[in-house]
Amino acid sequence: MKKCDYCAKEITYFEQYCCEECEQLYKRYYEKSERHSKLFMVINTICVFGIPVGLFLGAFNKFVGIPIAALCCVFLGIILILLPMPTEGMMKKRKLKNAIKVSRIFGGVVVALGFFILGLIFILP
Repeated sequence: MKKCDYCAKEITYFEQYCCEECEQLYKRYYEKSERHSKLFMVINTICVFGIPVGLFLGAFNKFVGIPIAALCCVFLGIILILLPMPTEGMMKKRKLKNAIKVSRIFGGVVVALGFFILGLIFILP
């Protein structure tokens, strides 16, 4: 059986969504992702490069580098929670609703990692 593109419920081969609500939520997600894709891309790029740069600088001065890496992690995680943009492969495998949920969980893990990295200031000599 074919599955709904939003919630993954089984549907007939002639339909794309199981109900009108799923269709509206699917369209609303794509409109939101189109509006915010450039912002997401810029913030994602800055944070992904900021984390290793901060950790590298942390090897020389932990009070400068580690907070940079931690703030990049926390900011990236918050963006992943607020603007979950799963990959196409993830959406094909899990459908949109579950892919968004997994992206938000990943964002929460990244925020927790940021606070862990920030805690390294007090642990490292």
